[in-house]
Amino acid sequence: MSFKPGRFDWKRELAASSLAAVWLALLAGPLALFKINTSDYSLGLRWPLLLKMAGGAFVLSAVWRRFLARRASARRAAQRGEADKPQGGRGPARTWVDMVMGARYRLQIIGLFILGLMSIPFWASPYVVHIFITALIYIALGLGLNIVVGVSGLLNLGYVAFYAIGAYTYALLNFHFGLGFWLCLPLGALTATALGLLLGFPVLRLRGDYLAIVTLGFGEIVRLVLVNTELTQGPRGIGNISPPAFFGLDLNSQVKPHLLKVLPLMSPDLDMNKALIFFIILALVILTIVAVFRLENSRLGRAWLALREDEVACQAMGINRTRAKLTAFALGATWAGLAGVVFASQVTFINPTSFGFMQSVMILSIVVLGGMGSIPGVILGALVLILLPEYLRSYDDYRMLLFGALMVLMMVLRPGGLIQSVRQVYIHRPAASTPAAPPRQEPRGT
Repeated sequence: MSFKPGRFDWKRELAASSLAAVWLALLAGPLALFKINTSDYSLGLRWPLLLKMAGGAFVLSAVWRRFLARRASARRAAQRGEADKPQGGRGPARTWVDMVMGARYRLQIIGLFILGLMSIPFWASPYVVHIFITALIYIALGLGLNIVVGVSGLLNLGYVAFYAIGAYTYALLNFHFGLGFWLCLPLGALTATALGLLLGFPVLRLRGDYLAIVTLGFGEIVRLVLVNTELTQGPRGIGNISPPAFFGLDLNSQVKPHLLKVLPLMSPDLDMNKALIFFIILALVILTIVAVFRLENSRLGRAWLALREDEVACQAMGINRTRAKLTAFALGATWAGLAGVVFASQVTFINPTSFGFMQSVMILSIVVLGGMGSIPGVILGALVLILLPEYLRSYDDYRMLLFGALMVLMMVLRPGGLIQSVRQVYIHRPAASTPAAPPRQEPRGT
């Protein structure tokens, strides 16, 4: 889209950018300027670093303000009807999106993507496999929270409590009774589901900020119970949690040598137990995607959408709000419980610090950044928020700064998320009016 840029006052914008650079120098000066030498306890001054920071702030501020001015000018031009309409066919980006999301190539692309993910444990390093397992766990958590927040519109700030319940269910049953992973996987999901129903009843009449405060308090209650209960060993946590078993086989000694003969390109450092967890969480994510997609397009999913849009109108249309809310909380908690069991089997040691409030914030950020109500958006948001900080470790001093800047840019440029959910619009088209019947002639004298 082309537009006519409005008048840009360079003097005013440069003055504003200079003011931003000065403010950054004043705020960051005590940290960036002074350096203490611990060997002789002398104080050094780092003027070049401070000047670089101020210059970078000036350039970024000038570019950013110029971008905002052009965007505002384009918006005003569009409102006045002066913006040029796109001519011809669709652009290449739109064509690529249609190819990916279109029904013709959807199954082929999804199949290739799944095959690519399944090949990761065979060639990647153990570190890469570990962070991909973590990313897949957060995808499952994001999709579960997407049911509650994105589809139903119920703000839940204590979602990590269900994650903790699933992990501690497996840890306690394995530690005290010796139960295995496969038996504890459904038990952890059922325990989290029951806890979701328990939370759903008190919040049936709450919405908005009040609902967020109650769920936040619920998450903190669960964490404090885990810290102060002797059964869970308090802050010491529970260790030596058994990894998933595979028909009683020792995967590294009995299965790995045969795979190395069949797959010569396979990494010899592969940990088969981690690979098994990777395939389990990948299967769980695929199951979650299918289940959430089917739920969104079901009668219950339409009830959730109505609940999100307008709760009063939802009740006026005859939808059972109680059942819709309880079902959303229960199903969202189910996926968190499953992910918690897999997490406990991955790390083999858990304690309450693994389930703090910041974990709930991270999961909620995945849903908001990816796109509320959008399944592909949640997947992409989880991959960005989990993998991006790990791959920015080479910029250790600035990686969180870069990460925060990218988040701010994302929220400014795409406030609806990376991939916004597509709303179905039903257009009522009245039937074509039938031609009027010719006037009937009746005989006279009747």
